[in-house]
Amino acid sequence: MAEKPQLIDVQKESNTNTLTLPVSSTPSHSRPPKSRIFIRFCQVIFAVGFLYSLQSWFYGRFARPHDQFGAPRLYPAEAFSHLHGHKDDILNGQRAEQIYLQVPDEASAIAASRAYATLPHLAGSDQDLVTAKYVLNHFQKSFNIDSPSSEPVFAAGSIESRNATLNIPFTKEPRAWIDTYYPLMNTPLNHSLHILDESGNVVWTAQLEEDGDPLDENAANARTAVPAFHGLSKDGDVTGELFYGNYGRQEDFDDVERSGVNITGKIALVRYGAIFRGLKVKGAEERGAIGTLIYSDPRDDGSVTVENGYAPYPHGPARNPTSVQRGSTQYLSSYPGDPTTPGYPAYENSTRTESSNIPHIPSLPISWSTAKTLLHEISKDGQGRAVRLVNRVDNKITPIWNTMALIPGHIGTEVVVLGNHRDAWVMGAADPSSGTTSVHEVIRGLGTLYQKGWRPLRTILLASWDAEEYGLIGSTEWGEDFHGWIKEHVVTYINVDTSVSGSRFHTSASPSLAHTIRRAAQDLPHPTREGSTLWDARTDKGPLNGPADADVIAMASAEEQTTYPNFGVSPLGSGSDYTIFLQRVGIASSDGGFGSTLSDPVYHYHSIYDSQRFQEIYADPGFYRHVAVSKYLGLVVLRLADSITLPLNTTHYTLELESYIDRVESIAANLDLKVKLKPLRHAVKKLHKASVKLDKEKHDAEEHLRDIIKDWQHHRRPHHHPSPHSHRCGSRWQRISRWVKNVFGAVNKDAYGLDGSNKGSDGDIHSPQPDSSSASVSHHPHPHHPPHKLIKAVKRVQAVNKKLSSFESGFISKEGIVEREWYKHLAVAPGKWLGYGATTLPALTEALTIQQDSSLAKHETKRLKKLVKKLTKAIHV
Repeated sequence: MAEKPQLIDVQKESNTNTLTLPVSSTPSHSRPPKSRIFIRFCQVIFAVGFLYSLQSWFYGRFARPHDQFGAPRLYPAEAFSHLHGHKDDILNGQRAEQIYLQVPDEASAIAASRAYATLPHLAGSDQDLVTAKYVLNHFQKSFNIDSPSSEPVFAAGSIESRNATLNIPFTKEPRAWIDTYYPLMNTPLNHSLHILDESGNVVWTAQLEEDGDPLDENAANARTAVPAFHGLSKDGDVTGELFYGNYGRQEDFDDVERSGVNITGKIALVRYGAIFRGLKVKGAEERGAIGTLIYSDPRDDGSVTVENGYAPYPHGPARNPTSVQRGSTQYLSSYPGDPTTPGYPAYENSTRTESSNIPHIPSLPISWSTAKTLLHEISKDGQGRAVRLVNRVDNKITPIWNTMALIPGHIGTEVVVLGNHRDAWVMGAADPSSGTTSVHEVIRGLGTLYQKGWRPLRTILLASWDAEEYGLIGSTEWGEDFHGWIKEHVVTYINVDTSVSGSRFHTSASPSLAHTIRRAAQDLPHPTREGSTLWDARTDKGPLNGPADADVIAMASAEEQTTYPNFGVSPLGSGSDYTIFLQRVGIASSDGGFGSTLSDPVYHYHSIYDSQRFQEIYADPGFYRHVAVSKYLGLVVLRLADSITLPLNTTHYTLELESYIDRVESIAANLDLKVKLKPLRHAVKKLHKASVKLDKEKHDAEEHLRDIIKDWQHHRRPHHHPSPHSHRCGSRWQRISRWVKNVFGAVNKDAYGLDGSNKGSDGDIHSPQPDSSSASVSHHPHPHHPPHKLIKAVKRVQAVNKKLSSFESGFISKEGIVEREWYKHLAVAPGKWLGYGATTLPALTEALTIQQDSSLAKHETKRLKKLVKKLTKAIHV
């Protein structure tokens, strides 16, 4: 590994966990005991005042909901109004949510989408850098960030780049910057596909590019902007006979070999669907194939086909027969990110390794029009004509750009991250620009709140990732760069990739986030149907009917059973930027948006026809779904950032673990393999009991802190003439400030008008000036809650939050999953031969389903049990 530039590690230079109340440098014996006691109580008065400035003390919901123990929740203004008499001073809770929800707007979303999705912006291209800077400018405008004299574009590994992230806990004002990483990627040079006669002469040449129908002007203009190719595909020129491999799954190749076809030396022709495309190429390669062609089959489009009378796009909602699905052929389930720097960041001068997660045989994506001709060439007796596949690509180290923005919170050491990738295979109106558009509106909403005086309790980090399409590269490199920092400070990661491609709302997440996600969706109206909620859109389907392939319907039904479990939030596999956070670091994560069904207009995934026109006419006329996702994301982020105790439900997680074990038990029974799961079940039940106790502690810690503050209310006595000792309290302002900063991370002076301002526009903070009558009110101390009790209450809440935020990392194993050790999470991971899809208890499950090895399953059961027992001890209260 290359030598890294010198790093200023700000984390080592400051102890942010100090919980000692500041004391005077004057010897204690120099003051009378009563004076010391009085000053001590004055310190607490000021400390409580600082607590009042925190944005949100209790997790708020509409109409004063009750928590799981039946206690009514308070908004921060309600909890602290008794102390200061200004109930509306603090912008938070329901009031903040109401203001936020008024901002995302359909017209603004359409304008943003047109800005992002009408020009190609392949990762690493000039236009990709333009979009990175466009997002940077949006961040700067939204949060009043002054543009520096030189652009804040930093090379990854530089002091500037490192400190931009490492300084987050100590940053007081919003910042935005771009980190530049240097992964290996490829771009197409030329390609061709021919059928040859017995003499090797070309008798047919495929049209590999899409037709670019002028009815979709943007698609027509982009017809040859990004030639049809596979990201990270092998450069090569091969000739051989074809064989048909259905979806390219392991069972499909098994069927081919059982039929008597020798795969060795042949070219696989497989269809998209079921598993990640890179694993289709990997499967063919491992069976001896010399190349792979992957096509889009109209059977997988459900009822919306030309055969059912629907016109092809752009003249109708059916598939354009020339459309081609580009995409990465990285072996995603081995490891994501830069192929040459697995486990560490891709700096410009990083030491490179031989890639082990990319193909060794060439491949091409082809259209249905091309595939129809090739399917006729497949001979059952193995005497078909040969096909020549040429894929010429340029492999090189290429710069990519992650655009980042920071909204500092009062607790700088706890960070909520919201991310979406920006790069597209062509224009990507759905993938990813619908998600980028939704996040664009989230930024506008949070920016509006910020300009009205809102500050989040926890810090919020916004990320526009690059090169996701090549293999989650931008997010993975950043995550590998700052693994330790993420583990220490990030409490949740919220992802959105494609926010709208169809009519059905779906969510996937860590089980601990499921309740928060569901609650947010239930609190929002359905985007197009009155009287329903966004959550109800989980069962929506498209309006286009007709017969569909029976096997495709069966597959969709089986997928729904796993995607939509009883609670409605499915586990996360891979295929988007949450992967590094969840499955390597162990951060509770989520993903979601509106996807297509078998009766929706056909979504032309990774094609030139994933266009703005398709979005505006077919996918989301009026952009109501785009805005609904913006509102949903904003609510989730606000509630995670502004709740005093994190809204993470570890008890629900333990119940899901029991269902995962049930699934393993069923698999073992079906395979007639014996594995003892009782000890693991017993460990999970103990974890469940510990989690229930943590639930109670979470409730009690929050209530205890509120009781202390309420008690001050009942015992305070106003004095309009300050005590002769009050100046001593004032002289300790700086020490109290440092104390609160050590406990919570920061102090919001604006809430007290300490910056000399008294904002008066609608929704802004209205604060008394320091010299106003209310500022001169002093209070007698009371004996019930001396300083150490306040400190103890704060530490108690902090301890609970640490247990909640670190729960997910309890499933991280240092050894990782066998044969793909990059993945460390033993509760959930992308399936080895799925890529996108989640496999729960992956190491144990695949010991049965793939290795079919009872001894290995026993070993994996022991590993899981050890982790569960350790986690039980970690959350014990």
